[in-house]
Amino acid sequence: MNLIEELRWRGMLQDMMPGTEEQLQKEMTTAYIGFDPTAESLHIGSLVPILLLVHLQKAGHKPLALVGGATGMVGDPSFKAEERKMLDDETLRRNVEGIRKQLERFLDFDPAKPHAAEMVNNYDWFQHISFLDFIRDTGKHITVNYMMAKDSVKKRIEGDNGMSFTEFTYQLIQGYDFFHLYTAKNCKLQMGGSDQWGNIVTGTELIRRKAQGQAFAFTCPLIKKADGTKFGKTEQGTVWLDPARTSPYAFYQFWLRTTDVDAESYIKIFTFLEKEVIDALIEEHRQDTGKRVLQKRLAQEVTTFIHGEEAYNNAVEASSILYNKNTAEALLALSEEDLMDVTAELPQHEIAKTDLEAGKDIVSFLAETGIFPSKGEARKTVQGGGVSVNKVKVPGIEMVINTSSLLRDKYILLQKGKNYFLVKAV
Repeated sequence: MNLIEELRWRGMLQDMMPGTEEQLQKEMTTAYIGFDPTAESLHIGSLVPILLLVHLQKAGHKPLALVGGATGMVGDPSFKAEERKMLDDETLRRNVEGIRKQLERFLDFDPAKPHAAEMVNNYDWFQHISFLDFIRDTGKHITVNYMMAKDSVKKRIEGDNGMSFTEFTYQLIQGYDFFHLYTAKNCKLQMGGSDQWGNIVTGTELIRRKAQGQAFAFTCPLIKKADGTKFGKTEQGTVWLDPARTSPYAFYQFWLRTTDVDAESYIKIFTFLEKEVIDALIEEHRQDTGKRVLQKRLAQEVTTFIHGEEAYNNAVEASSILYNKNTAEALLALSEEDLMDVTAELPQHEIAKTDLEAGKDIVSFLAETGIFPSKGEARKTVQGGGVSVNKVKVPGIEMVINTSSLLRDKYILLQKGKNYFLVKAV
């Protein structure tokens, strides 16, 4: 398959400028995608553009990852309800550097290869252009009528908040990025999300009018969940690529909890598995959806791609603590961070750590923490073998809980039947 055919069957192609497929088949083509430096880390909403660049490079073309140090000062208004907060220079520099380090993990930057990836920052060229130079040499080539006709502009201007002149200029600034990369690096293709189409074609138009050149473009659909809710958002917030912001365990769990309908599309978009493998996985999954074959493979592929095989294995091990008959040794091996992730949704109870220093019998402990409503019920359940402490079944009511029972010197994981509870010593 050529690149366009590959992206089309994966559901990663929406709008495309005529001649784009032919250009990609004709020669090695340099192409770019822009990343907005609004944070130090990219999130899973940025995964599709990252994957587009990886697919591009795998197909033998040269990817450019543009980090918008200059455009980040303005903020892309495309289909936004209101103007975003301006970022100061120091914050922008920190964000740009964080994104640069992330992207370098996914693309091949070996300069010895003709299709080596490159990082570019549009602040590097915009810092030398004065406002007067820009409106004289670039602004004159694009009419206000042309800019006003874009859907992304229309919706903002017709909305309650309107659009500032700063935001209005964004498409012209992004268009100039394409023009600059066309002239400086022979970049003939820009890719992006479907919400970027208006900004992208402004770039191709600027190249046509200012450089008498021809450039190309295509976009991918914006990823949505089948139920209409926003992709990449959870009750805990955004799912980040930075393990310090979203742990590999929480990242893995996000993909594992994907619905059956979404998993069938996500397995095509977010993995590099071949069509025959994916078709077989979908068929196997449909035979018995309870096994969650698709979700498990999706979570494996994406977590390994972003965080590596070791982090994936650790996430699987951590997941099995509650959901499988795992051992106490596996629980003891968890880091405090992973333990917190694993138990984040469990009912939690507190007990004074000083109360455990002298030791407390298991029945009193269970009643005082509120796990059982009374000592009588706690005693009966313990005697029936229905209580475990830190994945070890309580042998009898004579068991004593003390500070040596604490995981990471703070926590005790209790199980009553099929239900888990976390006790925190404070």
